[in-house]
Amino acid sequence: MAVTTSTILTTHNRKSEDSSPSAIINAPAPQLRAARVRKQRIIKAVILLVVLAFLLVPLLAMLLFTVRQPLSGQWGLDAWKAIFTGSGDSLGTDMSILWQGLGVSLALCVVTVLMVLVLLIPVMVITYLRSPKLARLVEWVSTLPLTIPAIVLVVGLGPIYRWISADVLSTDPIWLCFAYTILVMPFSYRALAVGMRSVDMRTLTEASRSLGASWPVLFFKILLPNLWQSILSAGFIGIAVVMGEYTVASLLGRVNLQVALYQLGQSNSQISTAMALLALVFGVVLLVVLDIIADSIQRRRNA
Repeated sequence: MAVTTSTILTTHNRKSEDSSPSAIINAPAPQLRAARVRKQRIIKAVILLVVLAFLLVPLLAMLLFTVRQPLSGQWGLDAWKAIFTGSGDSLGTDMSILWQGLGVSLALCVVTVLMVLVLLIPVMVITYLRSPKLARLVEWVSTLPLTIPAIVLVVGLGPIYRWISADVLSTDPIWLCFAYTILVMPFSYRALAVGMRSVDMRTLTEASRSLGASWPVLFFKILLPNLWQSILSAGFIGIAVVMGEYTVASLLGRVNLQVALYQLGQSNSQISTAMALLALVFGVVLLVVLDIIADSIQRRRNA
């Protein structure tokens, strides 16, 4: 009889718990949550597909244009063969200007990125550690070129480049590195600033100095290894800007990759489009490689 009474009380308590307002409210929560998750996944998939279509459809159109003759409709790989063999004789096209422009752009990438990093990193580190108020001035100066259109920049740089070409240096396109440093500086500054704000540089500096580290040791062995990811990002952004720059080189009468592609497109648009597509693929591959390197450095640091 006692067992029966306790069983009845237990059953009554369970019924009381199940019939409480909170239980009634929480009962459908898992189903609602699962439905909400499914809805979010569908929305994310749709957005991802729209973005991929927006990015990939123009690239697919470029690829089709390079393998299909626009007038005759015949399919072929002549444009790609001309690029990879280095000879456009079969298409009656002189490829020398393309290789000249590609070599100039690659050299400008190296020189410009080095100049930007050598100029920005020490200045930003010193102002960040010693004078935060001066850091705001450096930020304003570094991001100022974003507000100046390229055509206006060329108008201002034109007389300077005429003087440099005639009296100081030469008309070699490599000296475009000075103008490109100005163009790349805002983007590289942002990448480096994000990295410096994510690292407690003041604590690292005070700890290293209190342990007897000199300023060169502090800079090269303590601060730079902690900023590698942002340095790689700044370098990639610089390469992307230089490889895609056309206005400054064209208006100053120099030949880089984009100017060479434009001139080549006047005689054979298929080769020009194929090379532009290769340049885009090169940028994507470079981004992936740099991302893998940055992740590897981060994992080693965490280990």
